[in-house]
Amino acid sequence: MSKVLQFGERMPEYAVPVLNEREARAGAGILFLVAMMAFANAWFMGNFAPTKLVVIAFFVDFFIRVFINPKYAPSLVLGRIAVRRQQPEYVGAPQKRFAWFIGFALAAFMMYLLVFQNVRGPINLLVCALCLLLLFFETAFGICIGCAVYNLFNKDQAQLCPGGVCETAERSEIQMVGLAQIVVVAAFFVGIYFAAGLVASTADVARTQSPALAAGNDQPMSKAEQERCKVPEFAIAMGHAEKWKLHNNCK
Repeated sequence: MSKVLQFGERMPEYAVPVLNEREARAGAGILFLVAMMAFANAWFMGNFAPTKLVVIAFFVDFFIRVFINPKYAPSLVLGRIAVRRQQPEYVGAPQKRFAWFIGFALAAFMMYLLVFQNVRGPINLLVCALCLLLLFFETAFGICIGCAVYNLFNKDQAQLCPGGVCETAERSEIQMVGLAQIVVVAAFFVGIYFAAGLVASTADVARTQSPALAAGNDQPMSKAEQERCKVPEFAIAMGHAEKWKLHNNCK
C-alpha cells in the first residue's frame, strides 16, 4: 500500500523525491489540448457540456495526482506512454505537488460552480483562462508557474527544477536574443495586425452580400423570452454582451 500511496520516486542520488519532467509536460499538453477544445466549444458555440465533462476529468486526474500517486493519473499515464523513448529528466517532486494542488483547487472550484451550480459568468472565464495559462506555460516552455510560487510559501526552496532554473547560471551565446531578432518579431506582429484588418474587411463584405445573413431572424420574441435574454450589467461592462447571448441561447 505504501508503494501506491506515495508522491514521487525515491532515488539514492537525489536528496528529494523526483518525477519525470518529460512525462509531466506531456500530461500538461494533453490536458491543455482537451481544455482548449472545450473552452472553444463553449465560447463560440455556447455549448457547455464538453466543458463540464473536462472539469470532471480534471478534478479526478488532479485528485489522483495529489492524494494518491501521480503514476496512476490518467493524463500522466498517457504522457508516460508518449515520451517512453525519451531520456527522463528528473525534477523535484515537492514543488510539483504544490503546483498540482493549485490545479486541484481550481478544478474543485469549477466543479462546484459549473457542474453543481451551473453558474455561467466572468468568474468561469477567469478560472478557465488561468488553467489554460498554467498548462500552456508548462507544456510549451517547461515553466511551472506553481513551482515558482512554491518558493514564496516554503522555507525549503525547490530543488531539481526543470532546465536547472533553481541554480544560478550564466546564459550561453545560444540563449541570447539580439536586436535584429527583436526587430524581426516586431515586424512579424505588425504584419499580422494589418493582415487581420484585411481579413476582417473581406469577411464583412462577404456577410453583407449573403442574402441569408442579410435577412436575419425577424421572428419576434415573447415577453418572457425577452426578460430571460436581458443582458446583465456585468456582461455589458466587460464587452461580453453578444457572447452572453450566445452562451444563453439568446441568438
